[in-house]
Amino acid sequence: MQVSLETGEGLERKLTIQVPAEDVDKEVESRLNSMKSRVKIDGFRPGKVPLKIIKQQYGAQVHQEVVGDVVQNTFREAVVKESLKPAGMPSIEAKNMKLGEPLEYVATFEVYPEIELSDFTALDVERSKAEVTDADVDNMMETLKKQRITYDAVERPSQDDDQITISFEGFVDGEAFEGGKAENVPVVIGSGSMIPGFEEALVGKSAGDEFSFEVTFPEDYHAENLKGKPATFETKVISVAEPKQPELDDEFAKAFGVAEGGMDQLRKDVRANMERELKNKLSTLLKNSVMDALLKANDVSVPKALVDEECGNLQQQMAQAGQLQGGMSLPKELFETEATRRVKLGLLIGEVVKKAEIKVNAEKVTAKIQEIAETYEDPQQVINHYQSNPQLKSGIEALVMEEMVVDWIADQARVTDLDKSFDDVMKSEQQAA
Repeated sequence: MQVSLETGEGLERKLTIQVPAEDVDKEVESRLNSMKSRVKIDGFRPGKVPLKIIKQQYGAQVHQEVVGDVVQNTFREAVVKESLKPAGMPSIEAKNMKLGEPLEYVATFEVYPEIELSDFTALDVERSKAEVTDADVDNMMETLKKQRITYDAVERPSQDDDQITISFEGFVDGEAFEGGKAENVPVVIGSGSMIPGFEEALVGKSAGDEFSFEVTFPEDYHAENLKGKPATFETKVISVAEPKQPELDDEFAKAFGVAEGGMDQLRKDVRANMERELKNKLSTLLKNSVMDALLKANDVSVPKALVDEECGNLQQQMAQAGQLQGGMSLPKELFETEATRRVKLGLLIGEVVKKAEIKVNAEKVTAKIQEIAETYEDPQQVINHYQSNPQLKSGIEALVMEEMVVDWIADQARVTDLDKSFDDVMKSEQQAA
């Protein structure tokens, strides 16, 4: 086998491979001979078909099969010989595949980039720090109260925070528009669920009132034909109801699944859940800061084949998550930026793992599984499920590995600690890393 390597643009490589005719012919002859005992051809007894006849019948097919296998095997041998790491499948261009002549083809493919990691001590990383305070728990309890609000009908004009049930029809330029008519719609005044100006026009209205008012659709409204357009809504009030918040008592606690311990236990459960969410969000923010710094300090060329593959993965994930209706499929190009980021990070993280000789810690994996299990009603059942499912456990191991990489880089980098409140942390924008 003769191999010639050519370096193309960027990560592209071309291997021209030539295999002696006798190597191919020998394998073809061997396979044809092996067919003697099982080939059935009219006029000949089983096992007695002459090789010449077999060649006439099956020679071209067997030669094609052999060529396919030889290309696959010789390409694999060639990349090992040339110390190459292909990224994705090669494109094969046949130069000569004729029977009785040397087999020659050109394999074009991309290779993984060689990465020289920058100095980790020069990375600037931000680490947010926060804790759950009693005031944070109080605020969360108020939020839970609002989630359990009920509404009682009243015979008075509506005011802020009331739930007013209305029927309406909207008109733009004197014409009714699609989606602008509804019957018996409950609207909480001040909730911001309607376009600006709509809820304000409902204040001071009583059951049975019929009136019209004008508002203007926002410039960024989702319907193109309504953006920035003034509209008139003819409206009728069906009913007005005032909010009634529940008391923070044992009955309230039972509504959230607390069978024993009443409000004290509910507050403990709420605080534990908030602390768990805060820990996860702080971890995510640190990871994003570390990954951003890693990307900024290391300019990595990425194989297009890997980016295309990741685009496909993102496309499939969105479809599986039900974010697209009616079987719609977004073009892969829309995912290219995020896919490129993920591929770059994957390559960089792999280099960090090798450089730092990081290995998955079994205790950390067990702890992570237990942490996940705590959010379920039967933690032990969840733990058993993860431990008995290699694929699920592998996913946890990858997550733990990523956390270990983040911690290792943070230990080397220049870290700036940022003291924040619980709300500030939870409202922080969360970029996928």
